[in-house]
Amino acid sequence: MKRSVIAVVLALTALTLIGCGGGTSSTTSGSGNSTVFVTGEDAPLPSVVAFNITINSITLSNSSTSVQVLSTPTAVDFGRLIGLRSLLGFNTVPAGTYTSATFTFEATNPAPVIDYVDLTTTPPSVQSLTGSLTNSTVTVSFPAGQPLVVGSNGLAGLHMDFDLRQSLATNGSGQITGVINPTVDVMAVSASDELGQITEFTGNAVSVNVAGNSFTMQGPYGFQEVIDVTSSTVFNGTYTLASIPSGSIVSVSGTVQADGSILASNVEVITTNLAFISGRILAVNPASGPVQTVTMFVGEELGEGLSATIPLDSVQTINLSAITEYDICFFDNWLTGKVFNDSSLVVGQRIFIGGTYQGGIFTPLMVSLRRQGVVGSLVQNSVDITGGTGSNQGNFQMQNDALMSYSAAGPFTVYTGDLTTFVNINGLAGLQTAGQTNLLARGLVFKDQNTGKPVVVAGRVRVLP
Repeated sequence: MKRSVIAVVLALTALTLIGCGGGTSSTTSGSGNSTVFVTGEDAPLPSVVAFNITINSITLSNSSTSVQVLSTPTAVDFGRLIGLRSLLGFNTVPAGTYTSATFTFEATNPAPVIDYVDLTTTPPSVQSLTGSLTNSTVTVSFPAGQPLVVGSNGLAGLHMDFDLRQSLATNGSGQITGVINPTVDVMAVSASDELGQITEFTGNAVSVNVAGNSFTMQGPYGFQEVIDVTSSTVFNGTYTLASIPSGSIVSVSGTVQADGSILASNVEVITTNLAFISGRILAVNPASGPVQTVTMFVGEELGEGLSATIPLDSVQTINLSAITEYDICFFDNWLTGKVFNDSSLVVGQRIFIGGTYQGGIFTPLMVSLRRQGVVGSLVQNSVDITGGTGSNQGNFQMQNDALMSYSAAGPFTVYTGDLTTFVNINGLAGLQTAGQTNLLARGLVFKDQNTGKPVVVAGRVRVLP
């Protein structure tokens, strides 16, 4: 990457960490019954791009009481939530101390579906397997000494991590067989905790209440959600609360409040034309210079009738030749075009494409670079600390993420800064002596303009078990 461009990327690091991962602790106090919110994410396998499973219910228990915090069957793509967190549910429960959580999954109607990258084809393709559950009900204890405590008139959070690395069986060649032994990790979190933050919640704006400093959106899991904004909420472009069009597709990051609403740190209007698709790039054409078309795995979409033309969980080639608007997740100013434009698309990136859908034709109008998680092993002796003593400014290399390592033709570079959060490791200094450990890095994937390879600007680095 050219020195001038990499300087811009590193300068953007702090801004993207705040703009895409930020959350402001809520000071709203609840009244009446106590409440619990549920967030979900995924500890992935390198080749899995989608893992769709329906959660029928989630129940909290202690020695004398059991209460449901999720009672409506909810279809979740945990593959999309690699390193990201979305709000899955919110419910009223009696105050108390809960020591375990029981998850009931739907086994047959519909059965779980696993989509994984096949690198034996050119370009890479995506194959699907229908999953078979070894057990549809799983009870998980909270970590010793860390139960979920719900205070009177309080707010508590249940964070679930569907561990695909442990859940998906493989054969002697390392190929996924379709057998699923559900392995879920749980943790009690507060709304202000890093693991309690909502990093991405995308849906349609239903109505706007300017006087109440809020708007209502139809969320991705079948329920409507109130989004509160303040003077600190950052909107993309020239948008304000008052100018959010009814029916537009928006994405929100922020903090759950005691009444179940989300206090937004960032609001991004993706498209006002009621159609968008998102997913990871499998191929770009041409390979260098301004991209004319991208081939991508479509893991998410919104738009009435759009699935008839672009089915969910399918591979599609999209013509981007007419697009001039390129944005970066919750961050939009004069720097954006310097690091993300039609010459900056690269295999492995996760993007949103917003546009129109009329007469069976999807017409792209904008592309937004999105945060994503990449998984792989740390390359030994690759950690380079460029800041002072105790600083996390620097970089290291990872390998084995299916699309990223394919795109980079080997290890790829991950850049970090002093605002990068490290989990289960003492920052870059800890990584220097960690050996060939497995990592999950969450951030933005950029294209190195010198090499054409992908690089990651990380907001969070987690050492996996």
